[in-house]
Amino acid sequence: MENKAIDLLVHHIGVLVTMRGKDEPRTGRDMAEVGVVEHGAVAIRDGKIFAVGQEEEVRAQIAGMAVKQELDVQGRLVTPGLIDPHTHLVHGGSREHELSLKLKGVPYLEILAQGGGILSTVRATRTASEEALYEKAKKSLDQMLLYGATTVEVKSGYGLRLEDELKQLRVAKRLDETHPVDVVSTFMGAHAVPEEYKGRSAEYVDLVIHEMLPEVKRQGLAEFCDVFCEHGVFSVEESRRILSAAKANGFGLKIHADEIEPMGGAQLAGELGCISAEHLLAATDEGLEAMRDAGVIAVCLPATSFNLRLTSHARARAMIDMGVPVALSTDYNPGSSPTESLQLVMTLGCLNLGMTPEEVLTAMTINAAHAIGRADTVGSLEVGKQADLVIYDAHNLAYLPYHFGVNHVDTVVKNGKVVVAGGRLTAD
Repeated sequence: MENKAIDLLVHHIGVLVTMRGKDEPRTGRDMAEVGVVEHGAVAIRDGKIFAVGQEEEVRAQIAGMAVKQELDVQGRLVTPGLIDPHTHLVHGGSREHELSLKLKGVPYLEILAQGGGILSTVRATRTASEEALYEKAKKSLDQMLLYGATTVEVKSGYGLRLEDELKQLRVAKRLDETHPVDVVSTFMGAHAVPEEYKGRSAEYVDLVIHEMLPEVKRQGLAEFCDVFCEHGVFSVEESRRILSAAKANGFGLKIHADEIEPMGGAQLAGELGCISAEHLLAATDEGLEAMRDAGVIAVCLPATSFNLRLTSHARARAMIDMGVPVALSTDYNPGSSPTESLQLVMTLGCLNLGMTPEEVLTAMTINAAHAIGRADTVGSLEVGKQADLVIYDAHNLAYLPYHFGVNHVDTVVKNGKVVVAGGRLTAD
């Protein structure tokens, strides 16, 4: 039998964070157990991890095999590729003009009621060509990769009519096919009630259920369905109708829940068995308990509450203590969180949510992978998984959130190939 060669050997790793050890989302104290290996190495073959552990052990496992390429990381920190499980990547326009309103204290829902917010982006997205949306989204996805993200969830929801929702989802699919980053698509036609349906939300819910969901499914453009369950957007009952129809159509379920008011979205997430519930700033203990009992992952978005200048944030510390699995995300979008940097979110996760650096990394790797149904292939450095890893210009994990406002990424390996080197994208 042919003794196949190792394609890439990443070695001389000072601190290797593997996230090995559990098949289910991490909860409680396990969120701080990140699988640290000192003096580590990773051997990669055919885009997968062939061996991982202490360097002398890895070299023993590959003894006698040719090594095509070696990457000496000079004692740096290496982690699994970061995963961003909640973004609104594909959209037209931007909303920097809303900054002055926020500074004057105008609430987010009031901006939305005035035709701003999501509805402003809907108008820009509807008028943008598919090619323009692709180029704009690709630029942001490049930035995410430069900051260490190797897998990104992307929601629609800025079309709010069938042709434009499909347009967004086609762009996301094209990005998945052409960009190094893996893109996981979520249909979110229920992101807001469009202006042409103002005062007729029930009719719009019917449109989402009877026209949008079946067509998105028929074209195979999304894996999940999400709903913005919030006062002035979609009620708990409307959200239940949409998500129940989505489940009947074979979609996995997600929900924007209890972001601003305690609507009962977290309880609904538990009732319906959603894979994740997002935001959760106003979630009650009862809602979080329902999520915990159903195994729903809490996706917290500290950059959003930071950017909205809120004085309170998602209760991640309480969630962890209750046994709720927590993930973190940028919530990249043009209004409430216009940032592509998961490293900024690391700092906010520590300072505003009270999480430790270990818990933050867990929330951006294996738990984030579970939140998008990809934990069998990404989220940890284990034999047989995709060879997605990040090499930082740092020597320990705590340095990443501690030294904020800069990009610590030196190198990114995606599917066994170096796609970022020296802090720059490699040539296509």
